[in-house]
Amino acid sequence: MRDQGRKEAAEALPAYNARSMTTSREVILVPGLWMAGFAMVLLGARLSRRGLRCHTFGYSGRTRPLAAHAERLARFARSVGSAGFVAHSLGGLVVLEMLQAERALEIGAVVLLGTPARGSLAGRRLARARTGRWMLGESAALWGEGYIRRWTRPEPLGVIAGTAPIGLGRALGPLSGANDGVVRVEETEVEGMRERLLLPVSHSAMLVSSRVATQCAAFLRGGRFDAGDR
Repeated sequence: MRDQGRKEAAEALPAYNARSMTTSREVILVPGLWMAGFAMVLLGARLSRRGLRCHTFGYSGRTRPLAAHAERLARFARSVGSAGFVAHSLGGLVVLEMLQAERALEIGAVVLLGTPARGSLAGRRLARARTGRWMLGESAALWGEGYIRRWTRPEPLGVIAGTAPIGLGRALGPLSGANDGVVRVEETEVEGMRERLLLPVSHSAMLVSSRVATQCAAFLRGGRFDAGDR
C-alpha cells in the first residue's frame, strides 16, 4: 500500500537533483531501542548482496540522552566517510538529531524504518509504570506528544511504515489507525520527507523483511522507492 497523501505532498516539493546525492556504496545502519547491532545483520547482508557496504553503529538507547548518541554517530560517520543511512525506530531519531547538527557532513539518501518522529503513544503508555520508565531510560522523554520533525537537507529522506499490527505496543492498549504494533503510521511523518511507503510488516519484522531490504536499496541508490514492488 502506498501512502497517497504523502505522495501528493512530496510532489509539491522542489524537484530533487540526484547529482547532489553522494554515490558512495557505504551505508550506516542504526538499530532501535533495546536492539544490539546484530539485529541489523540480515538487513545488512541483503543490502550487501545489492552492492552496498554496510557499517553498523551500536549504542545503548536507554542509558544516554539522544544528543550523546548523535555526537557519537557523527564521529562514526566521519570515520566511514560519505555514506547513506538506514535507521530503525529510535535509531531514526538519532540520525535526524545528528544530521540536523552536522549540516556539512556529506551523506547519501536516508531511510527511516518505523521511526516515531512525532512521538509514540505506546511509549507514553509504557512510561506510566516504574518498570516501563526503567526500560525506556533516557529515551522516555522522546515519546511525548507534539513533536514535529522537519527535514531541510537537500538529500532525500524516505520513510517506511509498517501496517501489520503485531507488537508490544498493542499489549499496552489499542493503537488507533494503521500501525506496526508499536508505532502508528501517523507518528512516522517527517515534514519534508521525499516519500513514505506503507508495507504489511510489523515493527520488528521490518529488519528481516526482504521487501523492506529491496525498498531500502532502491531508495539509497536513486532517492525513490521501487514502484514495481509495492
